[in-house]
Parts: sequence; C-alpha cells; structure tokens
Amino acid sequence: MALPIVIIGAGVGGLTAAALLAANGHAVIVCEAAATPGGKLREVTAAGLTIDAGPTVFTMRGVFDDIFADAGTTLAEHLTLSPVTTLARHAWGPARLDLFADLAASADAVGVFAGAAEARRFVAFMAEAKRTHATLADTFLRRPATSPLGLTRRIGLTRPGDLLSIRPFATLWGALGNYFHDPRLRQLFGRYATYSGSSPFAAPATLMLIAHVEADGVWAVAGGMHRIARALEGVATGHGAEFRYAAPVAEIVVGARGAEAVVLASGERIAARAVVVNADPQALAAGHFGPAVTRAVPTLRPRDRSLSALTWTLAADTAGFPLDHHNVFFSDDYAAEFADLAAGRLPSAPSVYVCASDRAAGAAGQTPEALHMIVNAPATGTALTAGEIERCEAATFARLAWCGLTVTPVETVRTTPADFASMFPATGGALYGRASHGWQASFQRPGATTRIPGLLLAGGATHPGAGVPMAALSGRLAADAVLRLLAR
Repeated sequence: MALPIVIIGAGVGGLTAAALLAANGHAVIVCEAAATPGGKLREVTAAGLTIDAGPTVFTMRGVFDDIFADAGTTLAEHLTLSPVTTLARHAWGPARLDLFADLAASADAVGVFAGAAEARRFVAFMAEAKRTHATLADTFLRRPATSPLGLTRRIGLTRPGDLLSIRPFATLWGALGNYFHDPRLRQLFGRYATYSGSSPFAAPATLMLIAHVEADGVWAVAGGMHRIARALEGVATGHGAEFRYAAPVAEIVVGARGAEAVVLASGERIAARAVVVNADPQALAAGHFGPAVTRAVPTLRPRDRSLSALTWTLAADTAGFPLDHHNVFFSDDYAAEFADLAAGRLPSAPSVYVCASDRAAGAAGQTPEALHMIVNAPATGTALTAGEIERCEAATFARLAWCGLTVTPVETVRTTPADFASMFPATGGALYGRASHGWQASFQRPGATTRIPGLLLAGGATHPGAGVPMAALSGRLAADAVLRLLAR
C-alpha cells in the first residue's frame, strides 16, 4: 500500500489540498493541532451565539466552484450561499456611503455622497481595478509563484500595455490620489490594503483589484464562514482522507529523498510520500517542526510582518446606526492611524470594521445579536499592556458612538495580537504572512515548493496571498506540486 501524503494543518489551504489529492486517489492524512478544522477560519461562542471570529467576507466563488468540481461534487451540494447586494456600509461620523454589487447603484451613491465628478472618477477607477484583475488572475493568482521577470513573460512581451496597466511601481495610496479628490473615498478604497495586513501608503497599486473582486460578488454563507472548512473536510473525508485532530506535529523527518515522515507530539511516527505544511512558513524557519527543515524557507524579518488585529467577538444589543452585514467606521486621520501601527503601537484613533452576521441571515432585530469587530494592530511579537488595550477599546467604542452606533455587550470574547501569536506560532501575531509593502513583496512570498524535496507549503502566508480564496488557491497549487512530484 502506498504511503500517505501528510498534511500539517487543517486551514483552508490544507483542506483544499486534502480534498483534491484524495479525489485523485491518493491516501491523505491531515494532522491538526486544534480540535476542529478551519485555522484562522474559526468561530467562538458568546451568550449562546456561535460567531465567526476570523475572515467574514466570501468572494471569488468561482475558485471554490472549480475546487469542488475537481473533487467530483458541486459547491451547492455542501454550502448554501446568498448574494450580498450591499457590499459594505461606510461611515465617517454622521456621513454614510453604501457600496453595492450593482456598479451603477454604487456610482449613483458616490454621486450623492461626493458629487457627479467623483462618481465618474469612481467608474473609471473600477474599470482599472477590473483590468488589473483580468491581467493578474491567470498569470499570477492561479499560477505558481514566480519572479518579476517570470510574470513579465507570462503576461507577454507583446502586451506591454497590460504590464504597465497594473502600475507595478505605484503605491495604492498614490494611485487612488489620481482618481479621487474626496479624501474619504481615497480612504475607503485604501482600506483594501488591510485585506493583506498592509498599509495603503506602502502597498502596491495592484491591490486595487480587490475592489473588482468584491464588486464581482460577495456571498453570505448560511451557518457562517466556518462551514466552508467543514464542507472541504467533508469532501476530503468522502474520498478517504483521514483527519487527526488535537494531533500537533513535533518534527518533520528529512531523509535521502527529502521529507519522508512526521513525528507527532505523542511520539507517533507517520511515514509519508510528501508533506504539505499548512502553517505559517516561519514556523519551519523557527524550528517548530524540528532542525531538519529550518532552512526550507527564508527567515522573515519582524519588520516585514503583516498587521495583526485586536478583535471583539460579542453578543450585544445595538442601537442608533443601521448596521448592515459589513460595516466600516473610519478614523478621521488615516495617516496617523498607520503611523501608529508602523511604530508598533495600537492606533489612538482606529478605524473599526464590524461584521453583523445576523443581518445577512435576515435576523435583524435579534437581541442580542452576533458581532465581530476588528481594529488593526501591530505584530510586534510582544504582549500589549492592559492599559494599551483598554485605551484602544475605549477609542474603538467612541468611534462607533461618533458614527451613531451604540453597542452594549452581553458577552465578549476579546482576542489580542498575543493570542494570535499563540494560536499561530512564529508569526508574532501577524495574520497575513509578509506585508505587501513595495513592488517586490508579492514575489517574496514562499511558493508551494521549498528547498527540501517533498516538502510543500499551503496557506494564506504563501503565494498567492492572504484571504480565504487565496488560501484555497494555495492549496490547489500545493496539490498540483505534489501530483507533479509523484508523477516523476
């Protein structure tokens, strides 16, 4: 009987790799340190409510349609999805702006908010965002990691216009300034840099493609985002994959042919044809999987880490502001907010994201309701003091009140950067791997292959990047790399 492919970690990347490899007829064993699948796609309980406490936005449905199809099933057989018509509600004090799945409706809303000229500039911006996505979707996002020269070759030397259109050397903030005169709109679309844990003042302009990704479709997942993990687990299990929970891996064994086994913390040794690590690559470099694999990936400097977060997952009573599913309450000084973060401090006047998941489920008015609130935080690797956290929490709730929202917690689960650092070792609390700062950053994320034969990577800290669909694409790329390896 053939040895199994061992996957370390049951995050979205590992789950995707498990489902695709098992569907291809290979024996797969997934070893997960936690008690449940999902990784960062986690949920917590507050006042009897089960609430998403990780990613809350489901986009790029086509990525998952393809994965489930290649695993011999359909997404609709495993998940119930509903299109979200209001992408997000944004607030600056009493001023509000909704963006919609319908581009014309968004343009009309921008026109009412900031004037007809700004609405025209918004339409032009969205056209560039769509063009950027079209250029990179099949040359970068869905393909193995490459170099700047490799991407140039993929796009084609005969298409220099496409290459230049992605503004490889411009910052997102600078590119937005070419479009929007209203600073609030520049702030709104600059927020997309934080989807990869980055600053809009340093992230590349290519991240504007996220604006198109959201406009192309945001979906609400019945039962919560964690159901995505359970669905992938179910597909993998249906094809014979074995899942071992509460089974942390202590060591990856390297022999003459490369990675050849894992040793669990319990002492059990599992021989493997290949090993896929669905954890932050820095866990390898830091020795969390033994000395033999510390040189598998380059070491990431702490200053190159992405952002962390301070989050509140809570059951609460709300009043005043008419919450939608996704809501953003902006600070009045974005530059100061990111200056604080760059200096390793919690922002003194933070922007706040609030997911009111009950609103998407048609349960508006439920008391208490489920909320997940996020403020960007630095990933310093050191614990914040109680005073720092309390001051940021007071500023967070004051920001909501300034915009008209009163939140009265019934029960709260607070998660700090130190908590994230504990959950995801060697990250310092960073939630997205390397920050997307500078034009080369996207090419510096580790790809699916490593310096050690038979040792592969998947997850949001690897290519093509952070976020649920990107993590799924990383799992597909890892599975493809394993299949190529086994075909030799």
